[in-house]
Amino acid sequence: MLPFRSEIRNSPTQPTIKIFLGDESLDSRIKKHLEHFNEIDTIEIRKSVERNRVSENLTVFLKDEADVNKMKSSIDSSLWWYFEQD
Repeated sequence: MLPFRSEIRNSPTQPTIKIFLGDESLDSRIKKHLEHFNEIDTIEIRKSVERNRVSENLTVFLKDEADVNKMKSSIDSSLWWYFEQD
């Protein structure tokens, strides 16, 4: 099983990326790890309502000028590095 999965979500108000972790106990640590990105406006730990998913996810709200595709790639790279170090 992969340690995480990320998805771009179309939001009418703000570019959004959802991150689903294989181990929900890491939600707070991963949130803190991602806060160094200048392009991120806020990160929230939310309950998932989708079927066949983990019960929580990290919802990353990007600043308006951020490129959501580039940020998804950067976040994914940062998370792979994080899990390789762990």
